[in-house]
Amino acid sequence: MTQSTPTALPRLTRRRAAALYEDDEGAATAEYAVATMAAVAFAGLLVVIMRSDEVRGILTDLVRRALTVA
Repeated sequence: MTQSTPTALPRLTRRRAAALYEDDEGAATAEYAVATMAAVAFAGLLVVIMRSDEVRGILTDLVRRALTVA
């Protein structure tokens, strides 16, 4: 086994930190992409739930009761 010497990292000065973390170009686009993917996943889950016979029966019964005049 060979040991390598650790590489010295440059000091993080205020100027270097500002240059590294100042550029947030594309961050909003990434946030929109993540939110869109979450919404699509939630919609897919709702489609699966709504297709079940049990849920369909519950909703049909709820609508019938709401439209029935007592």
